[in-house]
Amino acid sequence: MALYDICLSPVTLSSQQELDDWNGVVHGFLSHGTKTPVHLGALMSANPNFAMGHAARGLFSLMMGRKELCNVAEDAAAAAHAAAAGSDLTTRERGWIAALDSWLSGSLSGAIAEMEAILRDAPTDTMSAKVSHAIRFILGDGKGMRRSVERVLAAHGKDHALRGYILGCHAFTLEETGEYAAAERAGLQGLQYASDDAWGLHAVAHVYDMTADPDAGIRLIENNCGAWTHCNNFRYHVWWHKALLHLDRGELDTVMSLYDTQIREDKTDDYRDIANATSILMRLELEGFDVGSRWVELADFAQNRTDDGCVVFADLHYMLALSGADRGAAKDAMTQRFLREARDEGEMAMRVADPGLAAIAGLNAFSEGRYGDAFANLAAARPTMQTIGGSHAQRDVFDRMTIDAGIRAGQIDQTEAILSDRLAQRAGHQDRFAATRFATLADARRIPAQ
Repeated sequence: MALYDICLSPVTLSSQQELDDWNGVVHGFLSHGTKTPVHLGALMSANPNFAMGHAARGLFSLMMGRKELCNVAEDAAAAAHAAAAGSDLTTRERGWIAALDSWLSGSLSGAIAEMEAILRDAPTDTMSAKVSHAIRFILGDGKGMRRSVERVLAAHGKDHALRGYILGCHAFTLEETGEYAAAERAGLQGLQYASDDAWGLHAVAHVYDMTADPDAGIRLIENNCGAWTHCNNFRYHVWWHKALLHLDRGELDTVMSLYDTQIREDKTDDYRDIANATSILMRLELEGFDVGSRWVELADFAQNRTDDGCVVFADLHYMLALSGADRGAAKDAMTQRFLREARDEGEMAMRVADPGLAAIAGLNAFSEGRYGDAFANLAAARPTMQTIGGSHAQRDVFDRMTIDAGIRAGQIDQTEAILSDRLAQRAGHQDRFAATRFATLADARRIPAQ
């Protein structure tokens, strides 16, 4: 029996309650809500033969970027295929199973292709659009994210129940491709349709980070609490954005307070939470702020992830934690794994090879005070750093380290070129970091070489 969900797409379910729970999964996933697994669990208990539900469990597990959850995803794929055998599934449901299979085989681009095939026939399917968006985010494919969203925008008219969430996705893609004014408009418009769209709100926060307007960003976050306080651990990421904005105002004590009371309120080992934390601590240290022993609890988690190898973005942030707490053996283990995996085949192995090897060598050198080597390696990694995933704002910690390594190594001209490129990426909007580093470079030029 096929019913139609809030994406206006058919699902092979047999009751209104099952449909309500599936719609709860859809809404929870789009809004980063805490009820997503609750609804999925209730649905699968009621209908253990719902193949798309098993596929969703598998895809959601892989998005977590944790090695042990690959086994969960494999079990989910097996259950999905068993449920699909002899069933009359929709094209969309079969596409989700195929996407899970592709990802498990190491082809994230193959998983994206399956979602895009679904969207060609069903452009109103916001859920599949969001999954494509999320996987492209892991690959750092900002342009692809934008193309994907813009193909389905017209199908999300004012009468579409999920219009606000697709506008939030569009806002993020516009920001990541440098269309800052358009991104701000799209994100704020999306909030009018979906007041709980944390992704759209955070897209606009990205705009204010990239355009050096911290006052506007702080107001946005404080005045739209309903968009993000309901969230799962994504709310920590919104607090992280607020901390970045206070950092740009030079309010380092406020940043440290937000870290202690919000960003690391829960000591989780989710790689996204570790990334929030490590990048804040590194930014503070680059500003000369003493973060005390806060690296230790992060390193305790990170040293258990040296053999994880799911997402290069995660690995580099684990390395920040290991460096901050000076865990030499764990750093060596991570480095050796990168050397091994760089010789493998596959989309993640490609990213380990480039930019991963140069980046991890640069982080090692930076932590050991070898700033010339740090600058050389981090600068070599920089042209392809977007491919590790994440956003411009998240990867900016590596730009800041590259620039500060160059300054400390006396590489004045080369560092100024990178700083100028960073400024151009921000459409000429100069934040506090850029202003202080340009001033440092100017001072260095006035001081005769000894």
